[in-house]
Amino acid sequence: MSGEKVTLGRLWALMLTVFVDMVGFLMILPLLPFYATRLGASAFLVGLMISAYAVAQLATSPTWGKLSDRHGRRPMLLLGISIAIAAHSLFALACSNWAMDRFDARGLIAILFLSRFVQGAGGATTGVVQAYIGDAIVPEDRAKALGWISAATSAGVMIGPAIGSLASLGGPAVPGLTAAALGAVNFLFARRHLPESSSLDERESAARKPRGSLRRRLVQISTHPTEPVARLVWIYAVGMMAFMAMNAVLALFLQARFGFTEKSIGYLYTFIGTVSLVMRSLLLGPAVRRFGEIGAMRLGLGSLVVGFATVPLAPSVTAFVAAVVFFPIGTALLFPATTSLVSRYSTRHELGATMGVQQAYGGMARLCGPIWAGAAFQLFGPGAPFWISAAVAAATLLFAQGLAPPPASQRIAPAVEEPIAG
Repeated sequence: MSGEKVTLGRLWALMLTVFVDMVGFLMILPLLPFYATRLGASAFLVGLMISAYAVAQLATSPTWGKLSDRHGRRPMLLLGISIAIAAHSLFALACSNWAMDRFDARGLIAILFLSRFVQGAGGATTGVVQAYIGDAIVPEDRAKALGWISAATSAGVMIGPAIGSLASLGGPAVPGLTAAALGAVNFLFARRHLPESSSLDERESAARKPRGSLRRRLVQISTHPTEPVARLVWIYAVGMMAFMAMNAVLALFLQARFGFTEKSIGYLYTFIGTVSLVMRSLLLGPAVRRFGEIGAMRLGLGSLVVGFATVPLAPSVTAFVAAVVFFPIGTALLFPATTSLVSRYSTRHELGATMGVQQAYGGMARLCGPIWAGAAFQLFGPGAPFWISAAVAAATLLFAQGLAPPPASQRIAPAVEEPIAG
């Protein structure tokens, strides 16, 4: 079997794994603000609840990447799926009649917080997925491969909210139970079909690294922000903060401006996911070939600036839909291109740790964004988080102008350690 066939087999198995994982995640996320506010939570408290995911992700991302360098990507991905199943089960519990008969509103909100925290711990494997791509795909094709993985997640974004809204018709606990069942199927699939991507030599080399190297790498990003990897991590993190700030209050914005509910919000997310899927599966590759990874990254930031600035001005749902198109376009260009560039500057046996550090900073962004967005929404009105996000994205675009082109990459054959199952 050729290395190319092994690579494609790994990529398709990984795509299916992240797709099902994202379906479960997006079944829950759009419904959370409606359930929380119904229990008496304020917009600021909803922002804190969204940020609980980021707290756990921030605490665990570097460790996930480091463990995947030492023990393999596959075991960490399977563990992450298991944790997601537990999080969905907690969400179902918080929304169940059984819990409502036994807990007051504060207790139910506490369970929702716990479910978000547990889900963040499992979701911290994003860096492991990115490192998997770094193992299996040659450098010149990584942006495209990351785009395909992002397309799989976009398909989950497209389908998950609609399934969640439909499931909510069966009762408030049904979406969480459905997501947990999908997670169990996903675990069985990944266990059967997803092979290991890193080689034994690479794992042994990572195991010999000093224990303090991860802490030093985290500090270097802050103390040397203009170095290539550090600059890219900051671009990724600040762009993520602006995007997550918008995402945290989007349901509340639509409820306040246009009267959306939990039974209609899913279809807007489906539209956004459809645009993102088209962008990442069909247009990202040509964009990277035409403009390069750095150019695609800058175009993504510019698209986010336009989206953030125009959404608050939308006088109707039709105008809002036209403005919101810039979000999936921007994220489809920004995040895969940035992550691909990080992998090209990284040492091979430290790839998982580097991606984990990137996700740790992304976790800080996911923590801060929803908190200040919820506060801005509550204090200054529905449009304030979008205006602030536009300014943040514009400043990040200026910062991205100083990035030098990546070094010339040598073709790295993917490690072949075991055949593709099935």
